Amino acid sequence: MTSLADAAALPLLQSLKPSPRMPTLFVGHGSPMNAIEDNAWRRSWQSLGAELLAREAQPQLILCISAHWLTRGGWQITGMAKPKTIHDFGGFPPALFEQQYPAPGAPAVASALARDLKSPTDGRQLGVDADVWGLDHGSWSILKPMFPQANIPVLQLSMDYARPPAEHYALGQQLHALRDRGVLIVGSGNIVHNLRAMRPGTGPNDAYEWAAEFDTLVHEQIKTGHLDTLQNFQALGAVAKQAHPTYEHYLPLLYAAGAARSADAPRFFNTGYQGAAISMQSIVWG
Repeated sequence: MTSLADAAALPLLQSLKPSPRMPTLFVGHGSPMNAIEDNAWRRSWQSLGAELLAREAQPQLILCISAHWLTRGGWQITGMAKPKTIHDFGGFPPALFEQQYPAPGAPAVASALARDLKSPTDGRQLGVDADVWGLDHGSWSILKPMFPQANIPVLQLSMDYARPPAEHYALGQQLHALRDRGVLIVGSGNIVHNLRAMRPGTGPNDAYEWAAEFDTLVHEQIKTGHLDTLQNFQALGAVAKQAHPTYEHYLPLLYAAGAARSADAPRFFNTGYQGAAISMQSIVWG
């Protein structure tokens, strides 16, 4: 299987300037309303974006893996020049549907990346979606507060939901070398995500016992550097099933963690909950 370990061999990386290593992020995005409400979650995204832009080297490209783009039979990368802003939700006020995030795409980079990355399933190249998808709310709801100028090209990578968690982590590992060419890796989901169990009106410190248990177990695995164990979350049994009746919101964590390395000390932020059943815990590596 081709790896991204040999950065100089990849045509994609020749079009991106060598750079001090970019971080890899996992961001708990929670409710779409966080994109427009003045709350602690959104303010932390704004602060993180300002921090990243204040570095000597700024991101040349953002590769986002969102819980809200699931494919089957393979992985896809957005390849349009102007990705649309997707409002993939319902029942929210008009102000949320009016939001736009006109960040450019990067078609040439998307094509090269699709060629260079390989499916952990069978070694096949990834697909390029040039006209169907765009930037869903898992991406733009956090990127707009972080980078409001919308001037950094953004690609989205889908997740093949038919594949086991280990393959998602393996694909995340292939992304590591991109960090040395100015690519910011952003996984967007939630470490705990059970919409049916949500309790409106609860505070950020309120959580179900099972939600806090799963959130803490994952936190300890990350804190102690046991990132490869994250892919085995289903072995935790009932508490994992309660935390994720479906697990699309957990999978982006595997991509972000896969792109991290042992020298990357994790930094946690936005620890807390929405509706007692959604963890907003987020991590920066590097």
